[in-house]
Amino acid sequence: QAQLVESGGGLVQAGGSLRLSCAASGRTFSNYVMGWFRQAPGKEREFVAAISSSGGTTSYADSVKGRFTLSRDNAKNTVYLQMNSLKPEDTAVYYCAARPFMPVLTTRTSYPYWGQGTQVTVSS
Repeated sequence: QAQLVESGGGLVQAGGSLRLSCAASGRTFSNYVMGWFRQAPGKEREFVAAISSSGGTTSYADSVKGRFTLSRDNAKNTVYLQMNSLKPEDTAVYYCAARPFMPVLTTRTSYPYWGQGTQVTVSS
């Protein structure tokens, strides 16, 4: 069972950048598909990005494609979400999620393990 802890959220101006990190416990991290989702006030939690266990495959929501980059370091049990050219509509709580086997999926229900979330606020 994976335990996930997010960090790196904060307040940034539009056009700025943030890097979110998600540290995972457990010896099987390298087997997990890792994902990021976000939830804005009054909205449902939505898919942002996901990465395969090896890091060789990534998937992004259309709304973040070209601006966000997801990577992982299996030696550190950590995934990183680099967010550039941030927009006010990116404001949300960002959640890290883990899926213990392939393939890379984008639906919320495909991920059994979740972190507590980290707030990202983008001011205009």
